[in-house]
Amino acid sequence: MPQGTGDTETLPDLLADGLDIVSVGLNPSPPSVRAGTYFANPRNRFWPALNGSGLIDEALQPGPEAMRRLLERHRIGFTDLVKRPTPGAAGLRAADYRTGAPLLQTKLLSHRPRLIWFHGKVAWANFLKYGPGGVARIDWGLQPMAIGASPVFVTPNPSPANAAFSLELLIEHYRALKRLRDALLTAD
Repeated sequence: MPQGTGDTETLPDLLADGLDIVSVGLNPSPPSVRAGTYFANPRNRFWPALNGSGLIDEALQPGPEAMRRLLERHRIGFTDLVKRPTPGAAGLRAADYRTGAPLLQTKLLSHRPRLIWFHGKVAWANFLKYGPGGVARIDWGLQPMAIGASPVFVTPNPSPANAAFSLELLIEHYRALKRLRDALLTAD
């Protein structure tokens, strides 16, 4: 169900203490806000990549029930760097990041997930720039900087605007995320 932030409806955070993974998108799309579900644009490749990766043990389709199952059964939460919806990243302003990065950092430090998953280098770079500061070079995968005690993992954004990354490549990145999550669970 969409929630309001000032004059704008947005997606609510799906967070709880001690989640295995918190997924951090750049910002919600208007179709996702209308559907009340993260990654709801039918052209977004998040759901096919998630279902093909083995990160979860069931196939889910976008919708409120899938979001509930991800949070409660699979211990995967969801939030965004910027909560203001736009049709694309070009609609975001520096002020959005200046507001969003410190708020996101507070949420993540408060909930202490085992692992933080950023969708795209743009989201991670702007979090660093407008939040804690940090590394200039960003590679895919595990990052050299954590947020609190939570390691950070970056995968390509599954947005249809990021078509340079195939579904197969997204699945490979999500499988690497699964391996890291599984290693962290085994270490506990």
